[in-house]
Amino acid sequence: MSTKHIEAVIAPPAPHYVGDGFRVHNFIPSAAHLSMRRMSPFILMDYNSKFNFPPSAKPKGVGVHPHRGFETVTIAYKGKVAHHDSAGNSGVIGEGEVQWMTAASGILHKEYHEEEFSKTGGDFQMVQLWVNLPAKDKLSKPKYQGLTKENIPVVQLSDNAGTIEIIAGQYQGVKGAAFTFTPVHLQNAKLNKGGKAAFSFPATYNTALLIVEGNVKVNGAETATTDQFVLFQNDGEEFTIEALDNAIVLVLSGEPIHEPIATQGPFVMNTRAELVEAIDDYNMGKFGYLE
Repeated sequence: MSTKHIEAVIAPPAPHYVGDGFRVHNFIPSAAHLSMRRMSPFILMDYNSKFNFPPSAKPKGVGVHPHRGFETVTIAYKGKVAHHDSAGNSGVIGEGEVQWMTAASGILHKEYHEEEFSKTGGDFQMVQLWVNLPAKDKLSKPKYQGLTKENIPVVQLSDNAGTIEIIAGQYQGVKGAAFTFTPVHLQNAKLNKGGKAAFSFPATYNTALLIVEGNVKVNGAETATTDQFVLFQNDGEEFTIEALDNAIVLVLSGEPIHEPIATQGPFVMNTRAELVEAIDDYNMGKFGYLE
C-alpha cells in the first residue's frame, strides 16, 4: 500500500444563504480544484459552519423545490433539520443523524429548521451533499433513509483515540448504515486530542476531508484547521489523521462515475435532452404534490 498525498487544503469560500435557514460555504463545485467531475460521485457540498440563529416563530429553511437524478445527504452536527417530500416521507434529524434522500426519477422536497429549535434558536451546523446516480439508476423510484444515532454503526478506536461513525461504506470491516448505488464511503471521525485514525481507500476513488471541529494533522505532516477542506490526490490508498485537539472530521471517498454530467438547477442528468424532459415532467406535475 502507498500513501495518499494531499493535493490541496482549501479555506471555506465566502458564505451565502440557501433559503433563509442555511448559511453555507459551497465547497463543491465552487471552490478551487473541486469541480463536479473532480469529486464525482460527490457533485455538491454545502457546509453550514457553526452559526447561531436567533429564535424565530416561523421556521427558517427552503420551500418546496424539485430534484431529479441524484441523492441529497444531510448530516446534522448542531441543531435540528426537518423535511417533507412528495413521496410521503418526512422526518427530523438531530445532532449526529442523517437524512439520505434518493430523488432519482423526481421528487418535491422542502427542508427547514425543526419547530422547537426555531423557537429557541441556537448553534446550527450541517453538511449537505449531492451524490450523483449512474445513468441506469437516475429514473429509479425515489426513496428515503432516515439514519438515527441508533442505526449508525460506531467503531471504537484503540488507545482511547476516539470513534468512527460509519454512515456509508465500511471501516475495519464494519459496514455503514446507508444503502448506496455506487461505492461511497462517508464517515465521521470523532477523535480525542492526540488520537489517531488510519484510513485506506482505492487510489482511483476521489477522497477528501472536511474539518468540522478542531485541528488535525494529516499523514503526520500537514495541518488542517476548523472549516477547511482537504483534497487528496489519486496517487495512493492510505492516510492518517491525528487530532491536535478534540476534533470531528467528515471523511468522504467514492468511486467516480465516468459518465457525462448535464445540470440545470436541481436536475442532474447525462444529456441536455434529459434536462428538458425533467423540466417538462416537473411542469406537468409528474413529481407529485407538496404544500
